[in-house]
Amino acid sequence: MTPFTYTRARDIEEAVRAASKDSRSKYIAGGTNLLDLMKENVERPTHLIDITHLPLKAIVKAEDGGLLLGALTTNSQIAYDERVLQHYPLLASAIRAGASPQLRNAATTGGNLLQRTRCYYFYDTAMPCNKRRPGSGCGAIGGTNRIHAILGTSDHCIATNPSDMCVALAALGAIVHVIGPDGKRKIAFADFHRLPGEHPEVDTTLKSGELVTSVELPAGSFSTNYSYLKLRDRLSYAFALVSVAAALRIEEDAITTARLALGGVAHKPWRDTAAEECLKGKRPCHQAFGEAADLILNGADGHGDNDFKVFLARSAIIRALEQAAAGTPQSQIDKKIA
Repeated sequence: MTPFTYTRARDIEEAVRAASKDSRSKYIAGGTNLLDLMKENVERPTHLIDITHLPLKAIVKAEDGGLLLGALTTNSQIAYDERVLQHYPLLASAIRAGASPQLRNAATTGGNLLQRTRCYYFYDTAMPCNKRRPGSGCGAIGGTNRIHAILGTSDHCIATNPSDMCVALAALGAIVHVIGPDGKRKIAFADFHRLPGEHPEVDTTLKSGELVTSVELPAGSFSTNYSYLKLRDRLSYAFALVSVAAALRIEEDAITTARLALGGVAHKPWRDTAAEECLKGKRPCHQAFGEAADLILNGADGHGDNDFKVFLARSAIIRALEQAAAGTPQSQIDKKIA
């Protein structure tokens, strides 16, 4: 592990000032991802800024009637909050599908947004990885790539975003609140994470020194017709091969609103508004769901070991939408697919 200096920030302004002084500094809270990366010598920050004492641990009502999730709220805190369970059960379900209870007790909202890929080559410093060392190549292309992306890839990277929480936040159209040297700003969730392009080392659109302060859940409820379906190699403590966050509003046997986002298939949570629009006005049925799946997977392509993901994703989208339409969300307790 590379030696580093440490600051415990007393307020948000102090944290931002400290981060602005050193481009290789990192904010740290729960540390459930960053500390692992430091131990593996993948991340090498020269300065850690401890933000655990900042006033960012509350869940409060937003001005438009939605909810503001403080950046330091834990995954467990959100997953079992009565307001989240009542109005945003899709988010609660996605969080419970991830990690373990111990990790959910430590992992924070801001940290979840910023967690890095679990690509084998990214974690192995002996292997080439453009995300870890730009210009070194991508070992996954032509290598072992069973867990890798099928959408939005580039010649430089085919890694995936590992978050469950972020898939639900993408489907719900969340807004990320940040503060930095240039002041406060809001980032639509769809614009927060990046596709790899020519710079896979850059995961988000955050500017240097910016700190996530909260995540806003817009007003509006998908409290009945929703499901978070996660398909993985084992039933617990595993990242998704494919996950689907699906939410519908249905009136008189017709879909009036649809939300659909995928995890485990791209460098960022994958949401296709065109696929959502194609469901509006249609009767919730297998055929309509298949058409939406075909649209969202248009252009999907495997890289050898992960060719199966295209078929798996289509089946998962249809199954998740069927669960949502029936009002029978996927259980995150027994893990059996309904």
